[in-house]
Amino acid sequence: MSEAQEKNKALVRRLYDAQTMGDLHAMRELLTPDFDNHWLAPGQEEPGCEDYKRSNAVVHAAFSDIRYLIEEQMAAEGNRVVSRLRIRGTLDRGPFMGFAPDGKEREVRAIVIHRIEGGKIAEEWREGSGVLELTRARLEKEIGERERVDQELRVARRIQHTSLPEEVPTLEGWQISPFYQPGR
Repeated sequence: MSEAQEKNKALVRRLYDAQTMGDLHAMRELLTPDFDNHWLAPGQEEPGCEDYKRSNAVVHAAFSDIRYLIEEQMAAEGNRVVSRLRIRGTLDRGPFMGFAPDGKEREVRAIVIHRIEGGKIAEEWREGSGVLELTRARLEKEIGERERVDQELRVARRIQHTSLPEEVPTLEGWQISPFYQPGR
C-alpha cells in the first residue's frame, strides 16, 4: 500500500475520532469547504459541510456515549477509502428521529466510502442499517401504543354499555326513542 493511501486511511480515522468526540472544529479542518455528502444524516438538510457537522451535533445531543468503531478499512482506487463500521451510543440525552430518550443502547452498522482531495475529505457515501433499525423500533413502539389504546377503548365501551338501562322506561305521555353513540 502506498504512503498516500495510508495517509488517506489515517485522515478518515481522524474524522471518525472527531465525530466520536463531537469536535466540530476538527471536522471542519478535515473536510473540504465544498464537501458533498451523498447520504443525508438525521438533522441534515443540505449535503454540505455545515449541515454534516450540524447532524453530528444532533447525534451528540441525543446520545451520551457515541462511538464510531472501525471494523475494517481499506484504501481503494481513485483516492477513496472504504470503511466498515459500527456506530454505538446510548439514547439518553434528548430525542432522536422521533424517539424520546430511553437509556437504551443503539447500534448501527454502515459501509462508508470517502473520496480524498488535496489532503481533505471531499465526498462521503454511506449505506447502513441505521434508518431501518430505528424505523423498526419506532413501529414496534407505535404498535404497542396502539394496542394499549385499543384495550382502553374496549374497557371504556364495556363501562358505557353497563351504564345503559336494560330496557327503555315507559312514562305516561312520553315517547322515548333510545339512541346510543359511544363516547370518544
